[in-house]
Amino acid sequence: MPELPEVEVVRAGLEPAVTGATAASVTVFDERSLRRHEGPSEDFIDRLTGRAFLTPQRRGKFMWLPLADSAEVDKAEAHGEALVTHLGMSGQVLLRDRSTDDRLTRIRIELDHPDHGALRLNFVDQRIFGSMAIDSMLPTVDQPALAVPSQVAHIARDPLDPFFDDAKFLRSLKAKRTTVKRALLDQTLISGVGNIYADEALWAARVHYNQPTETLSRAKAVLLLAEVRAVFAKALAEGGTSFDTQYLNVNGESGYFAHSLNVYGQQGRACPRCGREVVRESFMNRGSHFCPKCQRRR
Repeated sequence: MPELPEVEVVRAGLEPAVTGATAASVTVFDERSLRRHEGPSEDFIDRLTGRAFLTPQRRGKFMWLPLADSAEVDKAEAHGEALVTHLGMSGQVLLRDRSTDDRLTRIRIELDHPDHGALRLNFVDQRIFGSMAIDSMLPTVDQPALAVPSQVAHIARDPLDPFFDDAKFLRSLKAKRTTVKRALLDQTLISGVGNIYADEALWAARVHYNQPTETLSRAKAVLLLAEVRAVFAKALAEGGTSFDTQYLNVNGESGYFAHSLNVYGQQGRACPRCGREVVRESFMNRGSHFCPKCQRRR
């Protein structure tokens, strides 16, 4: 599943081509991709057609494009509506010219941009776990002047967010009474971290995935948070993680962070730090990858 770096790569790729563009027409090929939209496809099409997109935003794995009336872009209300996109397991948002089609396109939005001209935005999704929806914007609790879609309001800030509260996170982590990896995957505690980057950050911080959070020292918790940020930064620099063609950026290109993974998917290979064989154990219907020597359970 795409995690924070993959979604951020898509958001950043969309920004120059979508900001200020108008939805000239909208086509829904598969209503299953509107599962989070309250209303039928006709409602989605009517409410989106003719609207202008403002700068794409993101929180954790959610991305949204604030909407404005095409003639009122400069006067758009921060607490209006937005087109919310969740990539699910295999969703892709691809920018194309008007002559290019993509197999498995579920939703198509034809764009008119004042600088770039006619464009096409295809929402492609093989497994149809992703979605698009028009949602109302709500003020955030900690920064009322900023808004998020109602579907995203329960999601915590991610560690790359300038308003992420380190002290609050460390207190909540200590009080969570769970295991460390479960806490990292809890999107109400910290968002954007999935299985890949949790394993990589835990390895970098030398923390066992199943260590109880209450036994984690403050120094080790601070280090772990720093390693989460570091692995995100490195993944962003390499365009995200791609194991196949299911994750692509807006130009249909793969990311290269898979070549930099230390433990995720490396079971049976030598730990890059100590040489011990990397192990994979079953965890929450997926797997945890770690070095049994570097990451001993304390």
